[in-house]
Amino acid sequence: MVLFDEDPVDLMSEATNKFHIAPDKDSLSRVSDSLHALAGARQSRLDRQHAILSNLSRRLNNLKGQYDYEEERHDASKHATEMLKMDTEKFRIAKGVNDAEMESERLSGELAALKQQLATLEKEGVEGGARRGGEDQEDANVLKMHFYRSLGIEVQQDQKTGAYERAIIHNTGRGDVNVVDVRGREGDLASEVWSSL
Repeated sequence: MVLFDEDPVDLMSEATNKFHIAPDKDSLSRVSDSLHALAGARQSRLDRQHAILSNLSRRLNNLKGQYDYEEERHDASKHATEMLKMDTEKFRIAKGVNDAEMESERLSGELAALKQQLATLEKEGVEGGARRGGEDQEDANVLKMHFYRSLGIEVQQDQKTGAYERAIIHNTGRGDVNVVDVRGREGDLASEVWSSL
């Protein structure tokens, strides 16, 4: 066994004091504080990123839910059927408009020709009827009735006297028939016939 001249405790204390470890302790303390600060900052950043990720995940789930709901509501075949129906209706309306325009032009031309014919007959009057040679003398109203016959008006004579007594007006557009008495009628006969047409 080795014998020391001095107390081992004193020797150890003296050796420890000679090492000067206080600066090292301070350095270790500073490093430890820095590590704790870095760990806190890192955890704070991780928490913020987790919060952002959770928010985005919730928004994604909401959008997916809305998309699934709209996808369930949307019926592609029904949409195509509706579009086809609307196209068919559009073409039907366009054809109807075209037909109406053509009919309007035709009727306008026919009306102009009939007005010209009526003006000619009114101008000729009774004298125009007398120039036909051999036919019965007719007054101006009967001449007009010949013109109206082309419009679907049937003139009837009294079987005994042979005089024109009434006109039967067939209005195919309204689906009705009007009977007008022409005996002794002068100025208002034409307006009554036109109103029946």
